[in-house]
Amino acid sequence: MQPQFEVEYLTDKAGQPKAVVIPIELWKQLFPQEDLSTEEIVERIEDYCLSRAMDEAENSPLLDRDAALSFLFH
Repeated sequence: MQPQFEVEYLTDKAGQPKAVVIPIELWKQLFPQEDLSTEEIVERIEDYCLSRAMDEAENSPLLDRDAALSFLFH
């Protein structure tokens, strides 16, 4: 399981999110190289998010068919 990092959001005066601030430890974990293309950065962020979702799924209870349908449609 990966360590939990607090991700913060910068907002404009209206409270709308404009940027994401991540801890440098997470940045270094995701991007150990300094010369990455935008595409490589996006791919690594997607991989990180997918990994986190999979970790959460492992710790979530399984639902039977009826409970899953109820969750999806209510």
